Amino acid sequence: MSDNPRHVHPVYDLFPIEIDGFEALAELALDLRSSWNHATDEVWRRLDPELWQITRNPWVVLQTVSRQRIEHVLGDTAFRKKVDQLASVRKQTAEQPAWFQQTYPVTTPLTCAAYFSMEFMLSEALPIYSGGLGNVAGDQLKAASDLGVPVVGVGLLYQQG
Repeated sequence: MSDNPRHVHPVYDLFPIEIDGFEALAELALDLRSSWNHATDEVWRRLDPELWQITRNPWVVLQTVSRQRIEHVLGDTAFRKKVDQLASVRKQTAEQPAWFQQTYPVTTPLTCAAYFSMEFMLSEALPIYSGGLGNVAGDQLKAASDLGVPVVGVGLLYQQG
């Protein structure tokens, strides 16, 4: 093993899920709302400030940081309390009816709308945009998400460019 404290494991199933608190970190890392909410930024900065500064990608930070670092940081009661609080807020937000659910009852015929765009700027960590169109489409998806509007973004995932 190298001296580099970062270790990327090729098999995602081998994450250290037995570490108490890891599942909450994984939930937070996979929640795209954090790309425009920024409430979890300090969590990722604490795990690996250099990698967070470079990528702004919580999933990359979680995949890359060493098991020992995760155990060390989650061992800090203040940090663990913050992670648990953020995970709880995330869960409450997901379970609470948003504006759309409150305004339009379950009997509405609209169950899902598709938003077709060539690109969506949701996060710097998800580079599927190049400019203005992606910016507008991403902002509209973010607003729809915050309002609880049942929208699915459909676009293209370019391999290069």
